Amino acid sequence: MMPLEILLQELQILETRGPLNLLIEAICADHRKAKPGSLLVAVQGSRVDGHAWVEEALKSGVTAVVVEKNLDQWADAYPQSTLVQVPNSAQALGRLASALQGHPSRHLNLIGVTGTNGKTSVVTLLYQVFSKMGFNCGLISTVECRVGDRMLPSTHTTPDALRLNELLREMLEAGCVYVFMEVSSHAMAQHRVSGLRFRGGVFTNLTRDHLDYHGTMENYFLAKRSFFDGLDNTAFALYNADDAYGQAMVSCSTAMRVAYTLTGANESPSGQQVYEGSNLVLEPGCLRMDTTETSLKANLTGRFNAYNALAVYAVARLLSAQPQEIANALAQAEPPQGRMWNMQGPEGRWGVVDYAHTPDALQQVLSTLYDLQKGKGRLLVVFGCGGDRDQGKRPLMAEVAYANSDVMVMTSDNPRSEDPLLILEHMRQGLPAHASTDRVYCEADRDLAIQKAVQLSCPGDLILVAGKGHELYQEIQGQRLPFSDREQLTLHMNALKPTSKF
Repeated sequence: MMPLEILLQELQILETRGPLNLLIEAICADHRKAKPGSLLVAVQGSRVDGHAWVEEALKSGVTAVVVEKNLDQWADAYPQSTLVQVPNSAQALGRLASALQGHPSRHLNLIGVTGTNGKTSVVTLLYQVFSKMGFNCGLISTVECRVGDRMLPSTHTTPDALRLNELLREMLEAGCVYVFMEVSSHAMAQHRVSGLRFRGGVFTNLTRDHLDYHGTMENYFLAKRSFFDGLDNTAFALYNADDAYGQAMVSCSTAMRVAYTLTGANESPSGQQVYEGSNLVLEPGCLRMDTTETSLKANLTGRFNAYNALAVYAVARLLSAQPQEIANALAQAEPPQGRMWNMQGPEGRWGVVDYAHTPDALQQVLSTLYDLQKGKGRLLVVFGCGGDRDQGKRPLMAEVAYANSDVMVMTSDNPRSEDPLLILEHMRQGLPAHASTDRVYCEADRDLAIQKAVQLSCPGDLILVAGKGHELYQEIQGQRLPFSDREQLTLHMNALKPTSKF
């Protein structure tokens, strides 16, 4: 419970109507939760405008309302009600949520990780490394949330502002010292992390994704960059110097800028701290590299994961951990769920499940696996594209798959409200005009697509099932139907009959 007048000190106020000497027990953005003792914040979203429900909340006796529209439309009908106008109610929601929970982020070492690919891997590895070094940690990721050793379900890459601050308060009360969280572009555009204080931020990379929401790569970039723009001068901004957007991502940040690189990038401004990885050795399920301070080993596959491991090392050093202590903990860490998970099938076959669902991520995974398969067998890939999302990346996904695999099976990946066959047709537009018919297959049913790839495989082949990773569902026509790539790949692999020998 907190006085409204104290809460409002967090905001830029344009106008108020009604009494302010009130006590607030809860904050909500859903009018259905509005009641006496509550402060309703009306947020104008991309699909629903919360202002449409302000009158209903006032009728229900809500204590106060924060809006970004002119107060006159409610003030005359409800003269005794408390109304507050702000420039941006979504931003206000984050700041109010943080204040009501006692600003938990100010008492934690909160590290945010953003970028197109690698966010989940970096925060999960950081959580494991710091936990193994003896710290009580929190984790907020696409796959799971953790408060110390306790696991909580995750529904969004970055939770909404109310849930996020509740989680941080819970982590603080549980004695967490460090919290590692993914920060999505949606979260930044929707001000979900407004009001939070970060000890540091990490940028992994930027490639095409979420253009259905942001419209252009420029808007997508600006949404990501706004995270670093918001860091204060006591924080650090760690960026991938090998990514084309790296320096630009932190160019306006007042935080201490630090780079990490695998190529020895020498374009970083003079005097800027750089963590460099060298002598990289890649093996299936393992990578090794040297830094100027120590050697690193990680139970990860691929060059893209070497960047993730190096980012983890750099963050740990910036948080004052010792080089050998970090190296020992990193060597014990395990990959996140649904990231390059692999299984051995009959007669030398291998199956891999990965979350790669963007053209760049699919390219990275396929090129890594293709190198590993040289001289052993073919590389087959099963993948799809989501419905009600960026249509422009569909042909790009097919183009990447055709160029980097021996056999591809295009299928459904959360078609949502769209016709899966139409999505497949969009994907086919990325294929060469004379694409080999014995290399390209289409099967809208994802389970049958996985089965098809397994049946097409020969001894020694590797099958990648990409796109869903840790997800345990398919979104089809408003329903979430149970589905696991890992379970179905295992099922069909185990059902294979040995090749006949004469």
